Amino acid sequence: MTFDWTKMDFIGFAYSALVASGGIMGYVKAQSVPSLAAGLTFGVVLGVGAYLNSFSEPPKPTLQFVTASALGGLMGYRFLNSGKIMPAGVVFLFSLGVVVRDLIVYRQYLPLIGK
Repeated sequence: MTFDWTKMDFIGFAYSALVASGGIMGYVKAQSVPSLAAGLTFGVVLGVGAYLNSFSEPPKPTLQFVTASALGGLMGYRFLNSGKIMPAGVVFLFSLGVVVRDLIVYRQYLPLIGK
C-alpha cells in the first residue's frame, strides 16, 4: 500500500499542534493547569480527527468538525467577554477557518450536511 500525500490533512495537524502548544504556553506563563489540560485534550482530539481525515477511506471529518466548532464557540464567547485577541481571538479565528474548510472540503462526508 502506498501513501497518497495529497490526502494528508496538514492543516488539521497544524491546528491540533497550535491548540496543544497554546495549552502548554498557558501553563508556562500563568501556571494554569486548566489551560494545560484543555489545550492538550483538545489538541489530541483534533490530532485524532486529522488522522481520521488523512488515513480513513473515505475521510471521517466529523470528530474534527465537532471539536473545532465547540472550541471555536467557547473561545469566541471568551473573546466577546474579554476582548483579548490572545489567546481567545486567535483560537476563535483558527477554529472558524477549520470549520469553514471542513464544510468546503469534506462536505459530502459530514453526516447531516452531505448526501
